[in-house]
Amino acid sequence: MRIIAVKTLKLYIDEFHQAEQALLSWFDEVNIAQWNNPNELKLQYKNASILNNKRVVFNIHGNSYRLIVDVEYRLKIVFIVWFGTHKQYDNIDSKNISYVKTH
Repeated sequence: MRIIAVKTLKLYIDEFHQAEQALLSWFDEVNIAQWNNPNELKLQYKNASILNNKRVVFNIHGNSYRLIVDVEYRLKIVFIVWFGTHKQYDNIDSKNISYVKTH
């Protein structure tokens, strides 16, 4: 899968140092994945939450953090939407939050 917004991922790593290794591992695993649908993603990430045909939430660093992505299975693209602590995640609308452009 091609991961879009790698720069955003690096900014999250700078902000959440404890999650760095977990995020880098996630990146490496997803980068070589070839999911065709949400079911194939769930085979690899049993703890991932499929919110709809496109939106997925990954538990990162022992579920201390959450990563929201949009997946375009046909195009083999994963678009990073949001990352934060589990507590921050509880205060957002994960189904409707949109990507905020970083500078």
